Amino acid sequence: MASGGSYDAIILGAGGAGMMCAALAGQRGRRVLLVDHADAPGKKILISGGGRCNFTNIDTAPDRYLSNNPHFAKSALGRYRPEDFIALVERYRIAWHEKTLGQLFCDGSAKQIVAMLLEECAKGGVTLRLGRPVGQVEHSDGLFRVSLGEETASAPALVIATGGPSIPKLGATGFAYDLARRFGLKVVEPRPALVPLTLGAEEALFRSLSGVATEVVARAGKAAFREAALFTHRGLSGPAILQASSYWRHGEQVGIDFLPSAAEGWLLEAKRARPRSTLRSVLGAALPGRLAETLADRLALEGELANLPDRALRAAEVRLADWRFTPSGTEGFAKAEVTVGGIATEGLSSQTMEARRVPGLYAIGEAVDVTGWLGGYNFQWAWASGWAAAQAI
Repeated sequence: MASGGSYDAIILGAGGAGMMCAALAGQRGRRVLLVDHADAPGKKILISGGGRCNFTNIDTAPDRYLSNNPHFAKSALGRYRPEDFIALVERYRIAWHEKTLGQLFCDGSAKQIVAMLLEECAKGGVTLRLGRPVGQVEHSDGLFRVSLGEETASAPALVIATGGPSIPKLGATGFAYDLARRFGLKVVEPRPALVPLTLGAEEALFRSLSGVATEVVARAGKAAFREAALFTHRGLSGPAILQASSYWRHGEQVGIDFLPSAAEGWLLEAKRARPRSTLRSVLGAALPGRLAETLADRLALEGELANLPDRALRAAEVRLADWRFTPSGTEGFAKAEVTVGGIATEGLSSQTMEARRVPGLYAIGEAVDVTGWLGGYNFQWAWASGWAAAQAI
């Protein structure tokens, strides 16, 4: 092991944030050891965006992140922006495109992003140790000592970049939280985010719509998202639902506007324009057939619109604009793209990501209580927080 296992910084976790931090610190002349228990780096990068990696979002702004401290992410996001990462991608001649809503994807494969970050690490002379579970982590005399099997590495700086517990089949664990707690840092209760919601038996009618998708506005808490929703055999999914799930708390309702483009009074207008049509046929013209049938059944307004009272039609309109579901839960960390919660920001510097009370200890990326919306925001936080820590190491 180089220099008898002595480094300037040891970074735990070779995901997006860890590789970014290692590469930049190495290129600043630091001797960096990057460690991961997995046998390959960037596993979450490889599966993201359907294998094309939604690597940033050009609309990145602090209000698109959830945290107990909504101001914490501002500094890092302001100093390392989407255009900075795009410039890096273009230096490697990786072709990309904007899909929708500011989301940028590789034209080719997510493997290109991982290869780019590894090449950046190589430029910085980073020592990479993969397939190495971390044993003891100790801190004394200003040095962190990390045991990796038979070897022990030491450094004055230790960076926690091991992510959260979402997608355990990729090797994700709560290791970051255990380590943070050992050093006296608080942890905001982690919960699954960007995750499908499940519906109970009383909503079985909607579970029978499995495979049906439509554009909606989904609301949870104070947040609202206009994107596609998808009915599944377990409940609700699709981008609008995944977004809302980050704001949803157990026991609360989710509101769905099934006709977000409809103007107020549209059903009364339909009654005047097409008095002989039925609610079923009007819904069928605007929504997927099976969904229109199910909603019409629930609303139970039979017969021609001409024969239905305006009051009943107004009530149907209101319900269709804010249809309430009470999810029974989520599909859990196994299906969650990210984690809400994590290492509490109150114990970290927003400038450097360093622990206030433990000099030399840093936390970055998903391990921290900063969670972005769907669509490349979490990768931008990984790059920005990794960049911020790399400047300070």
